[in-house]
Amino acid sequence: MKEFVAGFCLLALATATAIAHDYKVGAISIDHPWARASMGMAKAGAAYMVLTNDGSAPDRLVSASAEVADAVELHTHLMEDGVMRMRQVQAIEVAPGAPSVLEPGGLHVMLIGLKEPLTAGESFPMTLTFEQAGEITVEVAVEAMGGGHGHSHSPAATQ
Repeated sequence: MKEFVAGFCLLALATATAIAHDYKVGAISIDHPWARASMGMAKAGAAYMVLTNDGSAPDRLVSASAEVADAVELHTHLMEDGVMRMRQVQAIEVAPGAPSVLEPGGLHVMLIGLKEPLTAGESFPMTLTFEQAGEITVEVAVEAMGGGHGHSHSPAATQ
């Protein structure tokens, strides 16, 4: 019985570690970085997360990189002449007290030239660079196309 309890505790600890999706660099917290699984041989994908500035001075996400794609850019969606269009942005503002939500249909990290499909249940490393807080590598969880990412965030995205 002791072996069973010890084994169960180790399994619980390993599972908790595997699903940890919160990161911190400087005053910036990064909550649940995720990407949707890609369809077929799609050459583009996107990553999402919530950035929270726990400090008193503004910061900005200025770049991202990931080995899964040929290029990684910061993007937003804009309504132009009644059509939703995606546009690259130079940075994503992360103001104190107002989470910056990167989500489908809004701000996101664009993965251009995927080297292989993004498969649900897998993950990949992505390095985020902030103007003040510096650099951090996060693990991006790939989630099923039809499913949500498991978190509900209501704050409006900031730019």
